[in-house]
Formats: sequence, C-alpha cells, structure tokens
Amino acid sequence: MIVPFAPGGIADLTGRPLAAAMSRILGQNIVVENKPGAGGAVGHALTAKAKPDGYTIMTALSSIPVIPEADKVNGRPAPYQMSDFTPIALISADPTILLVSADSPWKTLKDLVEDARARPGKISYSTSGIYGTTHTCLEMFAQAAGIKMLHVPYNGGGPSMAALLANQVNVTAQSPGVANPHVKSGKVWALASWGAQRLPSIADIPTMRESGYDAEFTIWAALFAPAGIPAEVRERLVAAARQAVQEQDFQKAMAGMNTPLNFREGRDFETFLQSDGSRLAEVVRKMGKTE
Repeated sequence: MIVPFAPGGIADLTGRPLAAAMSRILGQNIVVENKPGAGGAVGHALTAKAKPDGYTIMTALSSIPVIPEADKVNGRPAPYQMSDFTPIALISADPTILLVSADSPWKTLKDLVEDARARPGKISYSTSGIYGTTHTCLEMFAQAAGIKMLHVPYNGGGPSMAALLANQVNVTAQSPGVANPHVKSGKVWALASWGAQRLPSIADIPTMRESGYDAEFTIWAALFAPAGIPAEVRERLVAAARQAVQEQDFQKAMAGMNTPLNFREGRDFETFLQSDGSRLAEVVRKMGKTE
C-alpha cells in the first residue's frame, strides 16, 4: 500500500490501520510504503505506473484529482491522470481545521483576516505540499477572504503540523485527526473549520461560512489501484475494504482521531469523485500558476 505522504498525516493514520485490517481479511500481508513529495504526486504517479495486478494499492487524499488540473494550469505535463486509477472505495471524509499557535496574536478568524489584509504576504502557512489538500483549502479560504499569505509547503500533514508547533510558520490547516490532540493540549488554537456544520469535537469553533467566508472543504481518504486491474480482483479489493471498515480495531483507530467513516463504493464513489474533483479544479484555476 502506497501512502503518498510522510508519516503522521491523515493518509498515513488512515492507511496503516486499513492495511492491517485488509491483511487479516485477505490473508496477505500488506506493507505500507510512504512515498511523499509534490503534494502527493510522487506516490500517485508510482501507483499509476504500477503493474495492474491488484498487488499495489494506494490510500490517497482529496489532492489526487487536483494535481493534474494544477499541472494543466502551470503548462506542465501531468505525471498521471485520474483515468490511470481504478477507484476502490471512499473510506472517510472530514472537514479541515484552521490552526494557529497558542501564543498567536489572533484569537478569532476575523483577527487573522484583518492582519492579513494589513500585511499581505507576510503571514506564513504550512501545507502538505504545493496543490496538496491543505494548500487547496487554505487558498480557498484566502480567495473567499480576499487575502494573500505566504505558502510554505512540506511533504505531508505530519511535517506541516510540526512546523506550526515549532513556530516555523504562523498558520496551518489539518484534519481533525491530526489537529485535535494539539488543540486539546493547548499547544494550538483552532479558529474555524471548513465544515458544513460545526464539528462535535470542537463545537465552540465556528465554520468558515458562519464567519462570513464562502469556503467549504472536506479532506477525504480513499483507496485506489492502478487502472486495468481484472474485474474480479477489483471486486475482491472492494469487498475487503468494505469488511475492513466494519472491523472493531479499524473503527477504534478512526474514532481515536475523531474521523468519521464515509464508506462509498462503485458508482456512488465515482460520482463523488467527479463532483468533488470538479469543485476543486475551479479553486485551482483561480489559484493560477504557482512556482
């Protein structure tokens, strides 16, 4: 199982218990390999080029449909297209959370926006990589708020979170699974979520829309295989994923991160991919060329 981000991010924290559960179900040891780089594009491309025999799978995030569109915007050849993959199943979906250091001068989202407007390009934010999931959601927010901040990309959600904790950057966005332990410890402040509704785990934190910004984003994790795998192999992988998300150990791991399961397969998952991919592509086109 390829995880296209560094350890410590939501793809890794989802992929490892999923691999363990599917190993038990399939009677086949699944080795997790982290292949970070380029906002997930390195691992995505490796999976796209793998032999389509069902022995290489990938736990990817919502950045996977973004990167080909980003390369198109930048006039570069894309390392893969979505047609290079066989969608297996959507596993989880969770809104991201905007975080700042506990000693930050901003106590509300309004504070941050006002400062960013007064000092365009001076407030830094960390992400999981250029055009990665957290880059996309933070730029979605910046577009809605009419502000400019300084982007500092890392190789995954774990290093991106570590950068905020070390005060190397001022702002980050993370999934609740990564963010919540640090929010509870008091090391960081949550200013808003990108959810359609408030998150039960941080019910006192408003959504972007409540705060007056038209920004809604879900960071989802899903299982893919290379395009062209035999139909019977795909069905076996879908069945294994379906059974894995029902296992107590896997559900316990996801509950520990406050990450809700959102299992989808077949046409339901493919429709979800097309819809979310189209919405995110529009954000990328507005972002424009990024060096």
